[in-house]
Amino acid sequence: MKAKKVKNDQLLDSIFNESCIETMKRIPDNFVDVVITSPPYNMNLRIRKGEYCSRQIVKEISTKYEGFADNVPIDEYNRFHTEVLRELLRISNLVFYNIQIVTGSKRSIFKMIGEFSENLKEIIVWDKGHAQPAMQEQVLSRRSELILVFENDYPISRQFRTATFKRGTLDDVWEIKRERKKGVQNHGATFPQELIKTILENFTKKGDVIYDPFLGTGTTAIVSKKLKRRYIGSELSKEYYNICLEQLKDADSLLE
Repeated sequence: MKAKKVKNDQLLDSIFNESCIETMKRIPDNFVDVVITSPPYNMNLRIRKGEYCSRQIVKEISTKYEGFADNVPIDEYNRFHTEVLRELLRISNLVFYNIQIVTGSKRSIFKMIGEFSENLKEIIVWDKGHAQPAMQEQVLSRRSELILVFENDYPISRQFRTATFKRGTLDDVWEIKRERKKGVQNHGATFPQELIKTILENFTKKGDVIYDPFLGTGTTAIVSKKLKRRYIGSELSKEYYNICLEQLKDADSLLE
């Protein structure tokens, strides 16, 4: 169900139980200061005899999300993320797009990097400290994820002109352990609060508007609220949306 139209100021400090495509239709150009998000991995798309197919969905092994099989056909996956990134770069100058290279996303991610190369400013490596063993023989265990940083303002340069960090204080490998959010049972890929905090403290200021188009259980909104940033979020899952609402009520107690 589509959300009702809202005025621009009513977008702030709000989350919407809908596709991010629907939410972004109501967000004006350059309304958001920074986007921080992590879309689904597409981890249940696999290859058999050189062709893509869906793996058998086994909750204990390969399911990260409640109510979503995470096995979108590769061409559809790529079309969707192309549409999302184009819209994100319309509504915001700076986008932090956290992805993990798995079989079901690898080819699309490489296309994404090429298609948006004129906006791709940096690639940050998120080192999670240890890797889960790969599900197959002869496959590298994935210890890292990538944060693709896209920008409109000055993408040809490595300088972030609106950043707040000082010279020599922030590098491109972030060692941040994965985190299981308390009270959340059906989401296996929640953002660590420290990851969001690192971005907010180094690339934003108080009062900035932060948008997460794949909000999940709400970490981006929760940390934004704690650090006195305004937030907007989109989440398709009704279960995760309700968790967001509950946790936002008590955001201060969830953060150190």
